[in-house]
Amino acid sequence: MSVMEVLPYKLVVFDWDGTLVDSAERIVECLRHASQNVRLPLLSDREYSNIIGLGMFEAIRQLYPDLPESDIHVFRDAYRDEFLGRSHEPSPFFSGVPDILSLLQCKGYALAVATGKSRKGLVRELETRDMGCLFHATRCADETRSKPDPMMLNQLMAEVRCQPEEVLMIGDSIYDMEMAVNAGIDRLAVTWGVHDRERLASFGPVCIAERVSDISDSLL
Repeated sequence: MSVMEVLPYKLVVFDWDGTLVDSAERIVECLRHASQNVRLPLLSDREYSNIIGLGMFEAIRQLYPDLPESDIHVFRDAYRDEFLGRSHEPSPFFSGVPDILSLLQCKGYALAVATGKSRKGLVRELETRDMGCLFHATRCADETRSKPDPMMLNQLMAEVRCQPEEVLMIGDSIYDMEMAVNAGIDRLAVTWGVHDRERLASFGPVCIAERVSDISDSLL
């Protein structure tokens, strides 16, 4: 039998922030800066980190439900400018992530990214790391619908030409898990990101990874 014939999935889709990249602290700092810029009450780190994974509009709306739309745009621009100002030193991959991605690709998996980042932001991160060639396809929140809507995953499945039973979503947030449920695909939760094990477990993942190596252990 060929390698492809014994793989449990054809396509493995990764979230970016909090799953592959250790960026939660930076995102929280930039959200706090944007809140100050718009003269909004500051929230706790937990409240800011809770929305990581959503598209920017949906994230701001969840943080500040009564904020006028005009101020949402001001907040978004303030966040973007602060984040770009720090991008000369990108957030690091979690330890072992590049090796795991390369291994899965070598074993025959198609890899993809589904992220709440903007397209411009993801392109910048992939170019900085020179790792865009690892991914067959990517989807960002500003070009489709935000998680937990399944549109990102549906578009990725169409592009790679696979069925829901051939796909695994890997993420650190309840938005990743719920998106996978909505798309009818399996999900693998990681515990080193923004949401805790109990919240992730409520979505019935096939595995809950405590270490990056648990991903390859599950798939190989």
